[in-house]
Amino acid sequence: MTTVTAFDLPERLHAKAAPALIAHDEDHFARIAATLDEQISALSERLDAERLAPGGGGQAALERDLEIHRLTAALRMLRRFGLDLCLGRIVAEGADEPTYIGRLGLTDATGRRLLVDWRTPAAEPFFAATHGDPEGLVSRRRYRWSHGRIVDYWDEVFAPDPWTSDTWRAERAALDDQSAFIASLGTSRTAHMRDVLGTIQADQDAVIRASSRGPLVVDGGPGTGKTVVALHRAAYLLYSDPHLGDRRRGGVLFVGPHNAYVAYVADVLPSLGEDGVQTCTLRDLVAEGATAVPEADRSVARLKGGADMVRAVERAAELLEQPPAYDMIIQTEWADIRISSADWAAAFAAVEPGLTHNEAREQVWETILQIIASRAASLGLEARPLHRALARDEAMRKALDRAWPRAEGADLVARLLTDAGHLTECAPWLSAEEVALLQRADGHAWTVADLPLLDAARQRIGAPDAAEIERGRDATLAAEREYMADVVDSLVASDVDGESVLSWMMRGTNSGEDVTESLVDEAVLEARDLDLLAGPFGHVIVDEAQELTDAEWLMLLRRCPSRSLTIVGDRAQARHGFPQTWEERLARVDLDRARVASLRVNYRTPSEVMDEAAPVIRSVVPDANVPTSVRSTGVPVRYGIFSEADAILADWISTHDEGVACVIGDPSRPDTARIRSLSPENAKGLEFDLVVLVDGEAFPPGLEGTVDRYVAMTRATQELVVLS
Repeated sequence: MTTVTAFDLPERLHAKAAPALIAHDEDHFARIAATLDEQISALSERLDAERLAPGGGGQAALERDLEIHRLTAALRMLRRFGLDLCLGRIVAEGADEPTYIGRLGLTDATGRRLLVDWRTPAAEPFFAATHGDPEGLVSRRRYRWSHGRIVDYWDEVFAPDPWTSDTWRAERAALDDQSAFIASLGTSRTAHMRDVLGTIQADQDAVIRASSRGPLVVDGGPGTGKTVVALHRAAYLLYSDPHLGDRRRGGVLFVGPHNAYVAYVADVLPSLGEDGVQTCTLRDLVAEGATAVPEADRSVARLKGGADMVRAVERAAELLEQPPAYDMIIQTEWADIRISSADWAAAFAAVEPGLTHNEAREQVWETILQIIASRAASLGLEARPLHRALARDEAMRKALDRAWPRAEGADLVARLLTDAGHLTECAPWLSAEEVALLQRADGHAWTVADLPLLDAARQRIGAPDAAEIERGRDATLAAEREYMADVVDSLVASDVDGESVLSWMMRGTNSGEDVTESLVDEAVLEARDLDLLAGPFGHVIVDEAQELTDAEWLMLLRRCPSRSLTIVGDRAQARHGFPQTWEERLARVDLDRARVASLRVNYRTPSEVMDEAAPVIRSVVPDANVPTSVRSTGVPVRYGIFSEADAILADWISTHDEGVACVIGDPSRPDTARIRSLSPENAKGLEFDLVVLVDGEAFPPGLEGTVDRYVAMTRATQELVVLS
């Protein structure tokens, strides 16, 4: 067996390098390395052979394509990691040897399980065990990896008195009381969220593995790992719920607060073996979000953020759908045809629920033609020629254009914001002052507060060329069905013994048509369906959810008809206040029976910082969920004046070879390689070794500024300096 040295412990930890402590691990890692080499080599050879093999036809071609897809996916996963697939190990009561927990499962050629996937029930005790409830464990070991080598590890013992055997006496030398492990949580930050899978704690793991049914609120203050929980929950749900793993049947959408946050967490899900989660901000859900500017007037933003303005959009759409109230005569070469208002009303009433305005227009058109053509016999006419004649009639088309015009969602919203009379008609509950406040000169000068209204309008109105798009979709699927029918015919012709894959697929079906339909891949439509964020999704995870308005919630709920959501936030970090409970807040948007899980342990922010930050937030939110820090750096919060900023940052850079600092509240300062410059709002969800908070105009007075100050202070993982 190939010798593999997995450990690269520094001299100060030489006691942990004793063979009695790591020999079993070294042997196990050698098996993992050998198995990885064998599987990668075998998969590569098989993949090369499949790619070079003749394509063939019929069943052979189908089986070859399926095998290439499977081999490519398996090889990609194995090459992503090395020995650091392994997170740690556990020893259960009565077990002969440890169980090793990995990012994915791994089995050697003899069938021996080398790694248990972290998402399986068998791995749950690794994360969930505590001294109060050891989950049947005797001990747990966590590894700290750097560049594919173990640079530290931590042992915990759960047995009440394990020190009776010679083995335990030897291992006691490496036992940590978790102090070293907790200290590791405060190691230097980088531009991306670090890998924390191996340090998931019991309170976080319970939330990660919670059921996906209905809305789950993860409420927690700074440093409690809300974002960690949200990201790992996405990976866990995709693994445990097969419906979510199929994008065509569900999929997962992860919504973050801003682009800096999305970039910061971008590497986490791929490191967990998941690359199918759609990640975005609320701005990304609407095309205009890329250029929309903040709403300058808070009163205007408040009005647009309410569910009532979404109702106004719906009413504006309804006003576009009014059947003619008069009869009309259409002249044809055979006879004059009367079309009554009742005929139009019947056509309008026949629209299928759920169709967009523009899709329904085509259905109205076809229905009115069918209604009139159905009377052809009583008029002594043939139905088909009459149908064609009516379809070409200009007067009929103009009547439809007036009664049910094609529309564009953006134009519908723009009219509400520029036509006071129309807004009053669509939103009679608004006062005259509120109507005037919402008016502006350029209806298409979009603000962030307009985005939920644009989304509601687009969802209701649909694409102006909806009929053409649908015809294109139908044609594409028809071509795919025709191709698959040819494949099935070819397979039937080549199946002489009835033992082919096709024969197995056809068991329990009525005909080859059933098999053809099952083989049709609707992924061929993805080139046409460019909006991957339109949904519907099987599960939606939203971080910093305390900031969402009612209108923004409705944006998300349109994409999640199952109401299966993970809602992550902190009421105390709501910039505009959050006086209700989570249950009361969500009930406003018809999200009932929400479960609430609270995280109350701060793993990120040192106690020195939290001792200063807690009075700040409690001055405006007395019942704030201020978490208890489990770390202390011994470095007190420093205070100074703005002119000292350059010297403080230069000194920090000169004395720290790694890590990232952030200046919050000084918009004039540019970013550098290791020093970020952010507004208080854009710092939300991020973390830095050093935070220099410039306490000036960037922090508005009142609740909003106090919350921003609290959020900025609690981004620090090591040091905080406040300058005025």
